[in-house]
Amino acid sequence: MKGFGRYLGVALVSVVAIILITAIVLQRQQTTPVQPETPPVTEEPREEPKQEDQPRGIVLVVISRHESSILGKARRMFLASEVAKKYNIIDLKTIGLPPGLWESYILNGEADVGWGGGPTLFDSLFVRGLLAPLTSEEALKAAAQVPDEIVGVPMKRLKDGKVYWVASAISSFGFTVNRVRLKDYGLPTPRSWKDLASPDLGKPIVQYGEPSLSIADPTQSTSHTRMYEIILQSFGWEEGWKTLGLMAANAKIYAGSSEARDAVIQGDVAVGITIDFYGYMAKYVNPDCEYIIPEGESIVNGDPIALVANSKNMEAAQAFIAWVLTEGQKLWLDPEINRLPANPRIFDTQEGASRRDLKEAYEKTLRTPSIAFNDTLALLYEHVMQWYFRATLVEVNDYLKATWKALLSRYFAGTISREDFQRYVAALTAPLTFTDPSTGETVSFSQEYAITINSKFQTDAAFKDALIATWKKAAVEKYTRIERELRG
Repeated sequence: MKGFGRYLGVALVSVVAIILITAIVLQRQQTTPVQPETPPVTEEPREEPKQEDQPRGIVLVVISRHESSILGKARRMFLASEVAKKYNIIDLKTIGLPPGLWESYILNGEADVGWGGGPTLFDSLFVRGLLAPLTSEEALKAAAQVPDEIVGVPMKRLKDGKVYWVASAISSFGFTVNRVRLKDYGLPTPRSWKDLASPDLGKPIVQYGEPSLSIADPTQSTSHTRMYEIILQSFGWEEGWKTLGLMAANAKIYAGSSEARDAVIQGDVAVGITIDFYGYMAKYVNPDCEYIIPEGESIVNGDPIALVANSKNMEAAQAFIAWVLTEGQKLWLDPEINRLPANPRIFDTQEGASRRDLKEAYEKTLRTPSIAFNDTLALLYEHVMQWYFRATLVEVNDYLKATWKALLSRYFAGTISREDFQRYVAALTAPLTFTDPSTGETVSFSQEYAITINSKFQTDAAFKDALIATWKKAAVEKYTRIERELRG
């Protein structure tokens, strides 16, 4: 009990002490204002300047259909220019892309400029809203130095007074011949597209088992697409497809235009259809080669450059475009490139004066009679045309060639008349009649049908695949039926 008493005494003392302390605190609160709590003093971390506040170089990304030799030289020239220094452009990243990949690069903001590939590609981008108009004073002044039209063909794509693409070079379309190989085959020099579709050009298939012509798949070559469109508009739809069909029968078909050109340079074939500068390049590499423009059956094209939508460097990108259209025109004067500039002022420079041959080619191109090419019409059926060509003339070319060889063999042997030969040719090359997979109706591949389905063909993958399969099946059936008949 003594221990408990002591414990109780201590507890009472503690309670009294707490009461007294509480009373003192309450008294002080009544007489002294409450001071705000002072936060502890801490040293703020030193903030590094943000990256965007630091001067940093710009890397421009250019997507292109140009060859690496052109892009490499353009990069070196531009990075050494005052324009690159002025806009702090430290690198020019050039990416060679097939046309089908351009859209994804643009939509993802992975490109600043599109350059090279022909108006077919750039108009396709334009109608899909993938190009941005030029807005800088520098770019617009440079674009003004390029003619709006050359021999009636637009060198710019304009809408509502805004410039969406400008030609950086000009081109004609024709074919390049290897004179030595023509002589080996005993062939005359062709002068027209129909010469490339002639029985004469098919003789090496019968005599040597090898074609004498090179062409490219239009789904892989914008320049060859343009040439096929020129042929369709030169001769009309049905006669045009007849010409294209016989050209494909006479030809070895390559994946791209550069491969088709190289076949002529190397003598693998006697003739190859080419854009003009490929012909000039071929002659530079092999003097036995010669470029020929089919008179009255060609056009002059502008090869565009454009600011693409979603560019992250709009100002610098337009500075590069302005450079390409002015000082950069000297790129085309390089003997290993040999392109015709879109800005004729470049011939007034010291470098331009040294290329009298190229200036003469430029002036000759302007004098060459051209067809009245309807670019709007070509765009209305272009995608369908490319894939119909591929399905019926490229992917089943072995069937076509076997039938053509059988027909030529009988014709050259004199076992069928010229009238029968022409009848077989008409049947072999006529646009297909087939069942439309979406409607079940029997239709003919007319220009009107191609225009009608062009939009659906581009947006409905199932329809596109079904139609391609239908075309291939119908083409094989037609070719094999005619071959069986010829072989009796």
